[in-house]
Amino acid sequence: MNSKEKAARSAYEKIQSKFHKDFILGIGTGSTTNYFIEILKEENPEMKCFVSSSIASSNLLKDAGYDDAELNDVGGPDVYVDGADEVNTKFEAIKGGGGALTREKIIASASKKFICIVDDSKIVKKFGNFPVAVEVIPMARSYVSRQIVAMGCRPTYRIGFVTDNGNQIIDVLNLNFDVPYETEMKLNKIPGVVENGIFSARKADVVIVSDGERTYELE
Repeated sequence: MNSKEKAARSAYEKIQSKFHKDFILGIGTGSTTNYFIEILKEENPEMKCFVSSSIASSNLLKDAGYDDAELNDVGGPDVYVDGADEVNTKFEAIKGGGGALTREKIIASASKKFICIVDDSKIVKKFGNFPVAVEVIPMARSYVSRQIVAMGCRPTYRIGFVTDNGNQIIDVLNLNFDVPYETEMKLNKIPGVVENGIFSARKADVVIVSDGERTYELE
């Protein structure tokens, strides 16, 4: 069992007693989250439905026999489980490597609890090694990129990628992360930006980490 799978297993064990016929699960996107979905397939816990951040995750859970639901129809999930590209000791995260950041942030914000599952390579003292994904309306991509350059940052268009919302992604390096919340808000104020991958306003409630040998909760 690798470190991602161990983190996913620990997250399942943490919430397994919470499952019931009216339980609503929020589920994210990515390789670590896929391990969590595989565990759901094995354990087959009872739940009302799930709300997913991506078509890919939805298909996996529907194949397991669970009902898909729209956030508009069910309100806030009881628990949201997802991975991250980077997490700091304040439980803030960088997400969006898979391009599902907008839906991930919406579902995380609507959920009662956000459990983030990662391997220990994702834990950092300060963000910056992993680019921040910025979802943009297609017509605004060049304009948004110019505004990001004016901030002293380096944007790169993610060529050939379209989000589940029909938008495009700009990956940004060299952002100022002295105060991640301020950078999150500054990016979102640029006209044409839908959302960015800094999870500071809605950070994780629990971060479960595995280094392959031990699994623990970040404190």
